Amino acid sequence: ELGQTLERMGQTLRDQLPATGSGGRGWVPPGTLPGPRPPDEADVGAVGGGVVGWAAAYWLKVLEGQRRQHGMRVLVVERDPTVRHPLPGQGMAVGTPLNPLFQYSRASTVLSVGGIRQQFSLRENIQMSRFSANFLRDINEHLGVPNEPPIDIQFQPSGYLFLASPQNAAALEATVQFQRDEGVQVTLLSPTQLKAKFPWINTEDVAVASYGLEDEGWFDPWTLLNAFRHKAMSLGVQSCPGEVRAFVTSTNPMMPPTSPSARIKYVHIHMPDSLEYQPVACAIVVNAAGAWAGKLLEAEGLPRGLCRPLLPIQPRKRYVFSWHCPNGPGLSCPFLIDISGAYFRRDGFAGNYLGGMSPPEEEEPDPSDLSVDHDYFQEQIWPRLARRVPAFESLRVRGSWAGYYDYNTFDQNGVLGPHPRLENLFLAAGFSGHGLQHSPAAGRAVAELVIKGRYETLDLRRLGWDRLVDGEPLKEHGVV
Repeated sequence: ELGQTLERMGQTLRDQLPATGSGGRGWVPPGTLPGPRPPDEADVGAVGGGVVGWAAAYWLKVLEGQRRQHGMRVLVVERDPTVRHPLPGQGMAVGTPLNPLFQYSRASTVLSVGGIRQQFSLRENIQMSRFSANFLRDINEHLGVPNEPPIDIQFQPSGYLFLASPQNAAALEATVQFQRDEGVQVTLLSPTQLKAKFPWINTEDVAVASYGLEDEGWFDPWTLLNAFRHKAMSLGVQSCPGEVRAFVTSTNPMMPPTSPSARIKYVHIHMPDSLEYQPVACAIVVNAAGAWAGKLLEAEGLPRGLCRPLLPIQPRKRYVFSWHCPNGPGLSCPFLIDISGAYFRRDGFAGNYLGGMSPPEEEEPDPSDLSVDHDYFQEQIWPRLARRVPAFESLRVRGSWAGYYDYNTFDQNGVLGPHPRLENLFLAAGFSGHGLQHSPAAGRAVAELVIKGRYETLDLRRLGWDRLVDGEPLKEHGVV
């Protein structure tokens, strides 16, 4: 009789709960974690589940397989709180994340405009772009999973077009010559040539333009991120939702007092929507935390004296606006970078466009949330767009969003390589808007350092920590 009473009570409670598929969500009991718990230990813990973190995880497993099969345990930790479980019977197309399903609603990767270009002024950036372009061209050879449909990143090879004023013409011409010396296919256009090729451009204040002829354009960031993630997990990489907020370290007694160092023994992964955390023992830690990479090195448990100078990476909020203009540039529309700093590209084939503009340093918006300042488009961007493309005077805004640059305030270039005082910590962050397009190369570089102890594919030593210690920035003039 007691059993029957308890059964009736249980059925009554079940009847009061939302149905599993109601509203597109399943009911999760209080205290249930939205995804697998972190393991007790990992050989490599990558902090950051954006495209750089997953690229590093993928290359670690690939390079491990080339040397030996010992089952390296790689864990990727993603702090993005927007996590949901797949519903019963929910399809899992190629490239979609495995359980749990991360939505990445705040991640820099999927909020970018997806550009890739060869037109940089720093040799390392050009080399990484060339590597990434070759990787993307053969993406199915690298990231394809057997018995699944091929990956289509929807690459649009429309090139980048940089415009220069008379004051900046000589600098652009010198940069183009340097790019050609590095093997980049790029051409210079006079105002007359520019107008002939793109009749919709107002060339009134343009002295010269550079136009990429090969391996430039844009693609779908979400597809690339999921392709890296899907392939890495098929190779045995684990993932978990959570945020690394603290570390446990041990000092190295063998180092002289003039050159102290420490090792990270544990990372503390705090569970989403919970006060609980899981300590994970890690032999190697990769800081691929993007815009929060600098904050990560200020976490509890890291010796403050060994983390100087501070990692100069901050979140910078950038707006992207979408608009419609039926009489705007057609299929030949490139990714245009205006003299004023405004940029835009075509978005599909129906008169739709994406664009934005980085603000001056003194007008940086508050990065504490991803709200959009719509007046910024009306007052700052639209006038610049309409001046360059008169057809845009009649554009109609369709939507907008905001995302984060992992902005390196020191020199706007990525920081790659080992930390000078934390012996088992490697950095891969601070790309200042270039992380998506450089992720295949950056991930490979970090994996080579971890497994082989040196760079082999590209020599990226100049992007290491030493330049921060020495106060010698590497200037990139092509930051958009």
